Amino acid sequence: MSRFAARQRVFYVEEPVPHDGPATLQVSQRDANLYVVVPHLPGHLSAAAAAGVQEQLLERLLASRRIHTFVAWYYTPMALTFTSRMRSAQAVIYDCMDDLSGFRGAAPELVQREAELFGRADLVFTGGRSLFEAKRQQHAAVHLFPSSVDVHHFAAARLPQAEPADQTAIAHPRLGYCGVLDERLNFELLASVADARPDWQMVLVGPLAKIDPSELPRRPNIHYLGPKAYAELPAYLSGWEVALLPFAHNDATRFISPTKTPEYLAAGCGVVSTSVRDVVRPYGERGLARIADTPRQFVASVAAALAEDPSVRRRRADAFLEGMSWDATWDAMRSLLDPVLIGRRETREPQAAVAAGVGVGVA
Repeated sequence: MSRFAARQRVFYVEEPVPHDGPATLQVSQRDANLYVVVPHLPGHLSAAAAAGVQEQLLERLLASRRIHTFVAWYYTPMALTFTSRMRSAQAVIYDCMDDLSGFRGAAPELVQREAELFGRADLVFTGGRSLFEAKRQQHAAVHLFPSSVDVHHFAAARLPQAEPADQTAIAHPRLGYCGVLDERLNFELLASVADARPDWQMVLVGPLAKIDPSELPRRPNIHYLGPKAYAELPAYLSGWEVALLPFAHNDATRFISPTKTPEYLAAGCGVVSTSVRDVVRPYGERGLARIADTPRQFVASVAAALAEDPSVRRRRADAFLEGMSWDATWDAMRSLLDPVLIGRRETREPQAAVAAGVGVGVA
């Protein structure tokens, strides 16, 4: 969306936040043309009432900002509950980053809403190969856009960094994970590895979501540092010897394509992952990540990563990451979007993009 904002204003609508006051929209400007919109709704509203109030708030936003034509960009089909009557969109994009119906607490009607969105969308983008293969028969224009990476941002982790205060006292070697802590992680595996190698320190950076804190394994060598801003991540990764992708095998991980995989590689870390399909192919097959599912395999893979020559690993990673960027991804998306807009355009460009997504904290 930050790339889209180079052309038009972008309003990213996050999930509503319950509060005690009247319904309002909090609009914050993050960049020249990029705005984050957070609905604040009374907590007592039913789901149907909340959708109706969000629809009214969004209509007022469009009117107050003099937006009459726009691109509607969906990250979740559930946003249709408050945008279904918005008919001024010159193009409808479904940017399908996950199979959300497999997540814990997913709305029962999500599958129906996704079918509706497929019927309205001009283009469907998928964030990984396995997701592309699952969705390609459901729409005539499904396009694969695997996770990209801001190489320059994460490569800063290869340079000397000031150690973050909450990581300074943690001994080495460090095995790190950054991302949301939820039902997608295999916490039993993490606990087993921590028990098998008490001399290894496991550092988990990210917010807790949809699980109770009691579900987190507690060990002297497991450290939960909480959520961090995107800008802070290179400083944390700089202090890790190995970066982890310890995902469970369940409905929520069946189609995931972790963005953090190329980010870990750009940071110069060794990578050990469970056998997530979109990590196995291509990262495991190309020797860029070690794949392991059992505690014994995971310990052996981490040990091998710790023993390898970092300079050789980084050269292989750099060769793979060359040309991968969000700029290139956006250019390819724009080449698909522009013909749709040209076909619909009468007299003017769309005045904005309205993106609706799942509001999660950056970690």
